[in-house]
Amino acid sequence: MLSVPTLWLVFAVNFLALALVWTYVMRSYPNFRAARFWMAASFAAATGALASLARGSHEAMLPLVIGGTLLILACCLAAMGIQRFYGKPVSWLGTTMTTGLTLAGLAFFVYGYDHAAMRTLIYSLGQMVPIVMTLPLVLSGKAGPGGPGARLAGAIAILMLVIHVVRSICAVLGLGGVSMMSFNPFQAALVLALVFLSMAWNFGFLLMAIDRLRGEVADLALVDDLTGIANRRHLLQRLSEECALSRRTGERFALLAIDLDGFKEINDGFGHGAGDECLRLFTGVAQSRLRPGDMLARAGGDEFCIVLPATSLREAAAISRRVLETCRVTFARWEGAAIPIAASIGVAEWSPIVGAYPDRLIAAADQALYVAKNEGKNRFAVYEPAPPLAPELEMEAVHLTRLLKAG
Repeated sequence: MLSVPTLWLVFAVNFLALALVWTYVMRSYPNFRAARFWMAASFAAATGALASLARGSHEAMLPLVIGGTLLILACCLAAMGIQRFYGKPVSWLGTTMTTGLTLAGLAFFVYGYDHAAMRTLIYSLGQMVPIVMTLPLVLSGKAGPGGPGARLAGAIAILMLVIHVVRSICAVLGLGGVSMMSFNPFQAALVLALVFLSMAWNFGFLLMAIDRLRGEVADLALVDDLTGIANRRHLLQRLSEECALSRRTGERFALLAIDLDGFKEINDGFGHGAGDECLRLFTGVAQSRLRPGDMLARAGGDEFCIVLPATSLREAAAISRRVLETCRVTFARWEGAAIPIAASIGVAEWSPIVGAYPDRLIAAADQALYVAKNEGKNRFAVYEPAPPLAPELEMEAVHLTRLLKAG
């Protein structure tokens, strides 16, 4: 059987290692706020284990009281990290109350009324409260992206709760010789399980962090870094999805191809900083005229596209008119100069001819855009496909094609 000092030493070393890992994560990703709480939790757990280890040379209960309180604080900090991870507000008052009540309870049943079972029960409750408070966050995907890390953390949290319940019941009923003062094989097994699960719980946090960072990298691959809207890759992905949906359901959607007028002159006359400011300003103007579900994307340079799901050609033309009207009264301020924002827009609608090929729809919108440019710019034009041939003319064209092939 492992000795008590050995168990506490293993606990302390493991959590010191985890604290170093979280310190590295915190310094490498300063905006990842949850890492700060998980780092603090690991340091608190390691300090608590070292404080408890001090009882090996002292028969007084003070090291266990201090160590147990620090371990409760570590559990509360870990729970706060989960709340911060999901964007929830953290409660220092709750942490202070949980830690303070645990300290008061342990001290009372040590110095006021010596009762080992109550000490074990209070310590277990102090560990269970913060775990129970955060369990819904990691088990349900409603609060944010879960992923395998969150599922692992949730499953481990449940196992920890089960062990704490078993330990508390055994202590209250006097089963298995469970006590905070001395270990027997059963007690050692429970503590070893808690040590292992505590480490695994933190590994769940690490997986949560990896899932979050991987998701952010994936988002960056689909977002234009200057304007913060979708980039060309995201645009093509969305268009492919909309084309596939329209092909199945027959419901049409529209695409706007947009080009800023005089953008080269802005860059040449005011500098690229002014051009970038115009791009950002147009992005805000266009988004203000769109509906929920519409997607604005930067196709490259001063070229933009707007995907309008479940939208007719007439509705798309009305949206184009609203965007242009807003642009005409908008000016970018740059070094004391007022730079007008003007754009030309080409409007096209999905049709069965487009099918599942978004490049055909883009080509149609671009063709309408060229018409708007040629007609004087700062306006929109609607793509009008060539009318179908009359049946007799179509048969004559087919017959002529066959003759040419035969020749």
